[in-house]
Amino acid sequence: MNTLRIRRGATAVAAAAVLPLSLAACTDSGSDTKAAAPTRPAAEPTPAGEAPGEDATATDQPFGPACAGVPDEGAGSFDGMAKDPVATAASNNPALSTLVTAVKKAGLVDTLNNAENITVFAPTNDAFAKIPKADLDKVLADKDTLTKVLTYHVVGRRLSPGQLGNGSFETLQKGMITTSGSGESYTVNDTSKVVCGNVRTANADVHIVDTVLMPK
Repeated sequence: MNTLRIRRGATAVAAAAVLPLSLAACTDSGSDTKAAAPTRPAAEPTPAGEAPGEDATATDQPFGPACAGVPDEGAGSFDGMAKDPVATAASNNPALSTLVTAVKKAGLVDTLNNAENITVFAPTNDAFAKIPKADLDKVLADKDTLTKVLTYHVVGRRLSPGQLGNGSFETLQKGMITTSGSGESYTVNDTSKVVCGNVRTANADVHIVDTVLMPK
């Protein structure tokens, strides 16, 4: 009788020891099959001679006061623009209609649409309106000058908000632009403010600005 009780007690102890191990095995197996959350591709490293962004925690979403005017749906929405190359995406944003007209006059639609991994600092209609009409008409009528002005707004690689914190970048026009700021507030060349930043298109990152950038 005593022997039977001892055997039963030993069996209970063994079962109690095995149970936690079984539960742990089930937990480990479940974690292996959990899908990883999608992440945005890492920003390209900053080339030598260029300052890295100071704000490592910059938002990954579009930001700025002008973003409120972007439609929630359709080709002109953030999701819609992400599907189109940059010149086409800009044409679907009413606030960029003057820029689109300028790009067409300069014959740069295909150049911008076919480029890979670029950044465009896109002036709004209000930005162009700051230029006296006579001067703006003169620039729009001069294809060479217009091309220089427009390509000065384009950098040949994608720039995330974090890289705009304190940077200096060569443009397609071969001139340099400088950027500064943090969080959701950035300035280009000390004069032009980003009013809707981090807008994604199929081939570019777009930072919409409130002042036209002029090459030296």
